[in-house]
Parts: sequence; C-alpha cells; structure tokens
Amino acid sequence: MVRSLLVLLGVLLLPEIAMAAEFESLGLTGTQRGIYTVLIFIIAYGFVMTEEFTHLRKSKPVILAAGIIWAHAAVLAAQAGVSAEDMHKAFEYNLKEYAELMLFLLVAMTYINSMSERNVFEALRSWLVRKQFGYRKLFLITGVITFFLSSVADNLTAALLVGAVVMAVGADNPKFVSIGFVNLVVAANAGGAFCPFGDITTLMVWQAEYAEFFDFFKLFIPSLVNYAVPAAVMYFAVPDEQPKESSEAAVQLKTGAITICLMFLGTIATAVSFKQVLHLPPFMGMMVGLSVLMLYGYFLKVNYRVEGEEGFNVFNKVRHAEWDTLLFFFGVVFSVGGLGYIGYLELLSSAMYETLGATTANILVGLISAIVDNIPVMFAVLNMNLDMDLYQWLLVTLTAGVGGSLLSVGSAAGVALMGQSDHKYTFFSHLKWTPAIAGGYVASIVVHYLING
Repeated sequence: MVRSLLVLLGVLLLPEIAMAAEFESLGLTGTQRGIYTVLIFIIAYGFVMTEEFTHLRKSKPVILAAGIIWAHAAVLAAQAGVSAEDMHKAFEYNLKEYAELMLFLLVAMTYINSMSERNVFEALRSWLVRKQFGYRKLFLITGVITFFLSSVADNLTAALLVGAVVMAVGADNPKFVSIGFVNLVVAANAGGAFCPFGDITTLMVWQAEYAEFFDFFKLFIPSLVNYAVPAAVMYFAVPDEQPKESSEAAVQLKTGAITICLMFLGTIATAVSFKQVLHLPPFMGMMVGLSVLMLYGYFLKVNYRVEGEEGFNVFNKVRHAEWDTLLFFFGVVFSVGGLGYIGYLELLSSAMYETLGATTANILVGLISAIVDNIPVMFAVLNMNLDMDLYQWLLVTLTAGVGGSLLSVGSAAGVALMGQSDHKYTFFSHLKWTPAIAGGYVASIVVHYLING
C-alpha cells in the first residue's frame, strides 16, 4: 500500500529557507541549456501523471530528471564562472532539505506499518462492517474518520484504510462506492491541511519555519468547511438503503497494538518538543521515537513470539515503508532545486506573486495542485524566498493541500482509490462532483479570511 504519508513531514532560530540566501541563482533561464532542463522536467512529470496507465513508478522518471537537470546546472555554473564551492552550497541545501524530511517521513511510515501489522486498522474496518450502518450513516462516519485520521497519518494512508471499509460494505452497490470514494478524497485532503503531520506540504512549511506548530490549527475550521460543503451536497445522492448483513468475525488486536498507538502520539509530541523547546530539527525527535519502537519491538519479540512465526520485527516495517514516495520526493526536491538554481523559481515568483499579488497567486497554487502534485508546487513556493505574512503562508498551505480534491488525479489519495475501486470510482465519476468540491474550496478560503485575515 502506498504511503505518501503522512504523508510526506527545522530549526527554530533561523528559517531554513533563508539558507537560499547563501547562494545566488545563475539567472540563465533564457539559455538553450536552461530551456532544455525545463523540457526534461515536463517530460518526467508527464510520466508521473500517467502512472495509473503506464504502471511506471513515479520515482523513476523524476530521479533521472533530477540527475540531468543538475548536470546541466553544473555546466551552466562553470560557463558563468561560478566556483564549484558555490555550486555545492546550492546542491547541499537541497540535500539537507531532503534528508530532514525523508528521515521524518520514514519514522512516521514505520509507525503506521507497525500499527497495521498489529491489526489496528483492520480491527477498525471489521468493527465498521459488522455494525451494519446504513449507507448514508456510513458515508458520514467514514468521511469524519478519514478527516481526523489524515491529520496524523497522511491523506493517502487514511483514504486507503477507510476505503477498504467502503469497498467491503458497498460491494453490491457501485453508486455508494463511487460517491463514498469522492467523499474520502475530499476528507483526506482537507484533514491533512490543518496539522503539520497531515501532509508533506504542511510539514515543509512547518520545517521552513514560516509557521509554528500550533499556527496550523488556525486552519481547522476552514479545512472542516472545505470537507463539509461538498459532503452536504453529496449526502442526498447517497442511496438511502441498508447494506447486506455481514457474517464477518471480529478482528482481534495483537499484543502491543494500543501501546504502539500511544508511542506514536508520544513520538509526535517529542518531535514538537525538540523543535519548540530544544530548537532542534523535529526529525531528531522522530528518530528518538523510532528507537523506542525498536526497543519495544525487541520486548514483543522476546516475550510474545508465537512458535513458527517470526514475531514483531521493526526492520520489516522499515523495509515496507513506501520507498517509491520517498524517492519520488528526492527527485522532486532536486529537480525543482536545480531549476531554481538556474533561475526559474525567481522567474515564476515574479510572474505569479509580483504580478498577481500574494492572495491571487496562493489561490492559483491550489488550482495548479489539482493537476500537478502539491509536493513540487509547494517546494517551489518555499524556494521563491517570498516575503509573506502568516495569513498568506497559511492560505497557500490550505489551498495546496485541498486543491488536489478538485480532480481525482490531483492527489495521491484519488489516484490510489481509483486503482482500489475496481472501476467503480473513476476520473469522470469524480468530475461530476467537482462543482460541489469547488464550492468547498471557495468557502474554505472565505472562512480563512474571516477568521484569520
């Protein structure tokens, strides 16, 4: 199962993005070699967007693009008389950005995999199926669970886990599965927007120190409105029927399941404390939490191992992390970073933010993220070194997070659910509800302005 988790999650004294000031871009956007790098990135991202049809993992083309872009950036730097040391500063800045986020996400993925292995999510799915809720009640319950679950697990993981419930109870009702999956995509993206742990984009803004940890909770009501508006419209289209009775047996939690859940919450608290109190990067707190999980895993393996089974092995959970997502993020960071070093982010910043203004540009970022994954979009915005206040940074965090709900291909959650739905949830079945989702998008921006503006 893909886990772009929690999907995808700085130091307090000096903003890390300010490190971009340590080097200057080359300003060679009009050169033939510079234009060639943009073309390479567009081609690579074309393969990313068609992953559903080509089955080519999204990490492969962007890593290749990153290598080609930086090779050309190095040649351009040499031609411009830039020293190798100065070029390395730009390169190492991207490496530092990636390393911190990668380690953070790896720990989060390991915890999610551990909870999954201990039957935490399967037990929740089994309970919902056995309760025999009506379709409309189940529509509301799954949406609310996904909204809150995606604030601690990533939006993709939350959508897939709750999607299994929708598929189980709606096996004989394609209409419910279709509309239920649209509901999950909107709920997952909205829930990930108000917590630094809910989405890679919010995590990037937090680690770049444009907003403090608790600042993001100012987006709770706008995010809730973003989900509630389309959910209210879709609710009346949900079949007012009862699913067939299920004879499924209850799934029992394995030993240590609840303890690992509490440890995950403790790890999140540790990461926040490391940043807010000790002024250390939050990934260090996450790594401390990983060490605690490893020690507890050893305890489980020694004391509760069933004969004939391997027992709890934390390194299996690390191995099963979504490496395609982590490596895709590597390709994105270095591709966008290379284009920024050549000078394209300054060009884009001038075209969008200086010409249109911050508010219009930030709303446009959300519309762009309906087509292009929000990770490269947000990373590009962060590296433009923009001078915006907290309201504007929260606005772009909100729009980049929820804009992907407008189209089924606009977020990893939508793409994954299309693959899981057995053709019951498609691009066009989602497009049918885009006007209602757009209404939620506009309403969330208005509410953000009224509350935080």
